[in-house]
Amino acid sequence: MLQRIAHIRIKKRLTLFAALSVAMIAVALSNLPAVSAGQPGGNKHSGQFIFRFDTFGDEALWTDTLRLHEIIQSSVSPRTALSVGLKVDATALPPNFLTKNNLDDPATTVELIRRNAVVGLVGKVEDGRLTSLGTTCAICHSTVNNSVAPGIGERLDGWPNLDLNPGAIIALSPALTEAQKAAYNSWGPGRYDPRFNIDGINRPVVIPPAYGLRDVPFETFTGDGKISYWNNYVAVTQMGGHGSFSDPRLGINIVQTPDLVAPKLPALLAYQLSLPVPPPPADVVNPTAAQRGQALFEGPARCGTCHISPTYTDVQNGPNADTPLLHEPAATGMEPVYAQRSATQKYRTTPLRGLWQHPPYFHDGSAATLLDVVNHYDAHFALGLSPAEKFDLVEFLKSL
Repeated sequence: MLQRIAHIRIKKRLTLFAALSVAMIAVALSNLPAVSAGQPGGNKHSGQFIFRFDTFGDEALWTDTLRLHEIIQSSVSPRTALSVGLKVDATALPPNFLTKNNLDDPATTVELIRRNAVVGLVGKVEDGRLTSLGTTCAICHSTVNNSVAPGIGERLDGWPNLDLNPGAIIALSPALTEAQKAAYNSWGPGRYDPRFNIDGINRPVVIPPAYGLRDVPFETFTGDGKISYWNNYVAVTQMGGHGSFSDPRLGINIVQTPDLVAPKLPALLAYQLSLPVPPPPADVVNPTAAQRGQALFEGPARCGTCHISPTYTDVQNGPNADTPLLHEPAATGMEPVYAQRSATQKYRTTPLRGLWQHPPYFHDGSAATLLDVVNHYDAHFALGLSPAEKFDLVEFLKSL
């Protein structure tokens, strides 16, 4: 139970935000409209609301067990929260909010939570005290556009929050042992282990994007199930939501009533499927090189054998559409440990979507750049690509 967590980490060193002048933030915030400090508006049965604000009752973990509301109340200032990758929704703030409040005071963080301005956190505040805290899908799968300052801006739903430092705010919980804290502290920014609390093996993976999922039914790295399967798994086994999840392949059978998760999965899926892949900025891709790279991708480099357009994954069609094509780790040169911990013990072909936006690559983040990806497959399949061909392939991958 104590290991069912999403992730955040307190660092001793502050990020660039700590060096920003309050005056700069004041100018940027001066034109933001005032909004209600109450609960977020919108249809509570809509997928967007569920994605952004529904905790599925996971306060039982974050509040009752881990007591993180106490840690935030006493120790987490806005500067600290931003330094570990938490994001602030500027549209939820009235003009000059951050210039009128002490950014080194945890009480300001509590007020941000009261205003539903901390992306992915939902809390109850009574007389200035944070009395409960829960997490939502958005904590890992949303970021902001930094239109006000680093970490502060308008929401970008579906974008992986690769600044979020998995595990270690949890390591501040008084309910954890030193060994548990060490494991969570080891994860680092942008990584999370969704199986650690199941098998006790500490091998975090990169937080994936949640956009561009239409026609990509198997979201997990290992093709365990369709998108709603994974949403259910995460909500119940990782977020600590009050619902049921069963998979005999993993030896998991959790039954909790009432189920606060399953009835919301269809709307959540519909919203996720509506999130488009962000196109690369104009100055990111060399279009001429990308055209040459596409010809290589679909021809001599043989990438298109598995990464089939338009989703650039190898999901089967026709009568076998419910069965993903999976690969033994050795077939593509991937490390085998994470696959062995899954229900399938294999890897599915990752759909190539918005690659310009979310390095590092591969499930474990072992490829820091797209060139590293190309080099890996060039060596593994003995493709014999020239430096110019590798450059062209990278440009094409950035264009997807």
